[in-house]
Amino acid sequence: MAEITLNVRQLQAFAEVGYQAAGGGGARGAMAALRRVVPVDAYEFVAFDPASGRHHSVVSDGHRRIDGDAAEEYAGLDAYRTAMATRAPVPMPEPGTERYFRRHLAPYGWRAGLTAPLFLADGRYTGLLHLAAREAFPELTGPLVAAVAPMLAHVTDLTRCVIDPVGLPPGFLAAAYDRLGVRREVPGVARSAVLWDEPAIARLARAFIDSRELSRRGLWLDRGGRWHEVRVVRAGVGFQGSIQGAVVAERPCSLPYELTGREVDVLTRVAAGDSNPQIAAALVLSVRTVTTHLEHIFAKLGCDSRTRLTTKALAEGLCRLDV
Repeated sequence: MAEITLNVRQLQAFAEVGYQAAGGGGARGAMAALRRVVPVDAYEFVAFDPASGRHHSVVSDGHRRIDGDAAEEYAGLDAYRTAMATRAPVPMPEPGTERYFRRHLAPYGWRAGLTAPLFLADGRYTGLLHLAAREAFPELTGPLVAAVAPMLAHVTDLTRCVIDPVGLPPGFLAAAYDRLGVRREVPGVARSAVLWDEPAIARLARAFIDSRELSRRGLWLDRGGRWHEVRVVRAGVGFQGSIQGAVVAERPCSLPYELTGREVDVLTRVAAGDSNPQIAAALVLSVRTVTTHLEHIFAKLGCDSRTRLTTKALAEGLCRLDV
C-alpha cells in the first residue's frame, strides 16, 4: 500500500469525519471521509451497551460475514485490555490475537487488522472500530485513526440515540429510558433535570414500555412540591432505535380547573373506577369528605356523571401519575 501523507485535502477529510459522525451521514458518511486518508477495505463499528455491559456489532461494510460472537470474543482478549489501557489502536495479527485473526479475518482474505477503542472527548467509552485490509496498513494508520477516534465514538454512543419520539409536544423538557432504566438524552430536546434525577420516573417508564399503551399523560408532584404536566410516549432508543423505550417529557404547571392536590387524588381514583368507600379507604378520608370533594370536582370540571368525569380526566391528563 502507498504511504500516508497529509495535505490540505486530507485535513479537510478529517473535518468531514467529525461532521458526518455528529449526524450528517452517520457511520457510513464518517468512514467514507476517513477512507480519503486511510486505506481501509472493510470496517465494523462495535457498540458498548452500558445497560448490559456487552458489545455488539452495529454497522459494517466490506465484510462478507460478521460472526455474532466476534465482539464479545475480542473483548476477552489481552489486546482489548491493552487498547483500553493505552486508548490506542492495536494491530492484528499480533501476539494474543492470532486465533481471533484466523477465525474472523483471514478466512475472508484480510491480511491486516486494526482495532481502535472509541472514547468520547469527555473520556466515556462507547465501543470499538475494527478495520481490515488486504495488505499491511501504512505506518501512520494507527496514529491517524487514534486522532479521529473521539469523533467516531459518537457513532457507537448508545446513551444518546433516541429515534422518533412520536407525539412529543413542544415546550417540554425530556429524558428517554429503556426497559432497564438506562437514561438517555433526547436529541433536539433539552434535558429535564427533575426527571433525570428521579428514580421513580425510570420505574414509570419501564412500566409504560411493558404496557400496551402508545402514550400516557398526567400530573406529577415532584419532591419539591411542584406540579408538572407529564407526557409519556413510545420511542426507539439505542442504535437506530433498535431498543424499545419511552420518552418522558414534562413542564411545570399549575393545577388545572383550580383543582387542589387532594381533589386530583380523588379524581384519579374515580377515573380508576373506585367507589367512594374505596377512595376513602385508599386516601384515609371519611366517605363524607370524599363526597364533598367530588361535589367540588363535578362543579369545577362541569361534569354531571362519573362517566363524563372519567372521560374528561383521561383525555386531558388530569389524573395523578403513579410515581
